[in-house]
Amino acid sequence: MNIGHLITDYGYLALFTLIAAESLGIPLPGETALITAGIYAGHTHRLSPWLIFAVAAGAAIVGDNAGYWIGHSGGYRLARRHGPKVRLDERKLKIARYLFDRHGTAVVFFGRFVAVLRTYAAFLAGTSQMRWRRFLPANAAGGIVWAGAYTLAAYLGGAALQRASGIIDLILVGAAVLAVAATVVWLRRRMGVLGERAEAAYPGPLE
Repeated sequence: MNIGHLITDYGYLALFTLIAAESLGIPLPGETALITAGIYAGHTHRLSPWLIFAVAAGAAIVGDNAGYWIGHSGGYRLARRHGPKVRLDERKLKIARYLFDRHGTAVVFFGRFVAVLRTYAAFLAGTSQMRWRRFLPANAAGGIVWAGAYTLAAYLGGAALQRASGIIDLILVGAAVLAVAATVVWLRRRMGVLGERAEAAYPGPLE
């Protein structure tokens, strides 16, 4: 897939489609498209950086909300029905819901800046039944800040940012892997306490 050709030929439509699809949960290079569009605008002035920012922020918010609702409905039902087959029982679903209720806004906001989380954070938030009224502000803030920062950096920084984007992604992915590993260790040690807190927060069977 040649992102440069797509941006040159289809402009804002290609940018919106790639970012929205990535945010929905399809692993497409949305961030690369944003950087490419910003560089293209800076070199040729055939695209407006303000419109790039608006399109990117809108696509991120729309795609994430679609991913959230897919997770909230279909993902949650699948987890309830087939979760026990992969040791994802109701107790663990309650713990996930408890954690997203308390820390979900940070996960959703900062997840926008991390490659893997950018693709799946919204779906996981929906599957964990995070409340939409808490999801939406964090999602919108993350999408707007991300779109603004990358549009400005690409427009002003040009090819230097494009060359560094791969290294930046590797650093962020590495940090995310370490964070996930630390979280898994922490969860295993705290599973009993978290289970009690989740049961107290959501007594009885899940809806």
